[in-house]
Amino acid sequence: MFNIAILGFGTVGSGVYEVIKENNVLLKEKTGEDIAVKRILDLREFPGTEWESLLVHDIKEIIEDKEIDVVVETMGGTSPAFEFVRDALLSGKHVTTSNKALVAAHGTELLKIAREKNVNFFFEASVGGGIPIIRTLTESYAGEHFKEITGILNGTTNYILTKMDAEGESFEKALATAQDLGYAERNPEADVEGHDTCRKIAILSSLATGKEVNFENIHTEGITKIDTTDFEYAKHLNTSIKLFGDAKFENDKLYAFVAPVMVESSHPLFMVNDVFNGIMVEGNMLGKSMLYGSGAGKLPTASAVVADIVAIAKNKHGNVPFGWGENKQEVVDMQETSHRYFVRFMGRDSEFIEKCKSEFKDSREVYLDGKDEFALITGVLKEKDFLSALNNLSGVIKYIRTKIV
Repeated sequence: MFNIAILGFGTVGSGVYEVIKENNVLLKEKTGEDIAVKRILDLREFPGTEWESLLVHDIKEIIEDKEIDVVVETMGGTSPAFEFVRDALLSGKHVTTSNKALVAAHGTELLKIAREKNVNFFFEASVGGGIPIIRTLTESYAGEHFKEITGILNGTTNYILTKMDAEGESFEKALATAQDLGYAERNPEADVEGHDTCRKIAILSSLATGKEVNFENIHTEGITKIDTTDFEYAKHLNTSIKLFGDAKFENDKLYAFVAPVMVESSHPLFMVNDVFNGIMVEGNMLGKSMLYGSGAGKLPTASAVVADIVAIAKNKHGNVPFGWGENKQEVVDMQETSHRYFVRFMGRDSEFIEKCKSEFKDSREVYLDGKDEFALITGVLKEKDFLSALNNLSGVIKYIRTKIV
């Protein structure tokens, strides 16, 4: 018997239980192990359920149980999840988690403990839900020097932006709809301010470089300032607006950011809509490849967790080289990154328009009928040079970085 303990029996945790139950015969065929859930840690009681007898409320009952092989952490947050996972690894148990906040904040330490204790710490479900991006980066693309990873990594923000684009809804209305449908939390800050995407691109960057990437060093913007007029311009330009997590790797340096980006229709991520995620990977030999699928949800995420359990069952007697080391990866200051920009200005005074164009060489104007404003699409500029030029101008409404060629 290969015994599992699940920490947190919410959406993902209960999904893991369901996948193990429904696909038990298949899992045994793949691993040679009879995989079973032995313990569930939760504050609730669940009276009358089939798993009521499995419930415990004290983590020590799991840590001290020698028969438990794998701990599945689906609690979320960093504390007490970190302490529970750390103690599980120290006790010689394998761990898999869907918790991107935990991996981004404490992944380096937990990976080190796993190596020292000759067990495994896996986290396929922490990025992209059911999309196998982590195993793809570390196994399928193991022979690549990565050039760039770009992703729509948050289904909530992508759903909101899709509603604004397709139906002309305001940010506030689209957010309310997302909350009503259960796509957004009552407190949506982690999603709409870009923090969730930031942690995910930090994890992918760490895997790509083999070094620790501190998510706090990644420039992060959310979508709260995007409005319906921005989408009117986007339609006029045959583009859309997406929240990107982007990481470029050049000469051992990492250029990373999270921000709304205006994307032209020929870009592969243009068609990633609603709650779906899409991740583009560019390698020096591979060229460009894209993974697409459900970035969240009970069963897609649980499926990724169970894939880790299968991998652990096949490698139960030792640590599989995986993750990153303790060396720190420098993240280049956002001021030194280069982009093209979409910039909106108030008014249509011809002298002011010419002044703006003189500040931004190789720019072109964009106008909307009935709007007392205009926009410029700039050439490629370093962020610091763009902001310096912007400071010389009045009437700036906002700017958005672009993938417009």
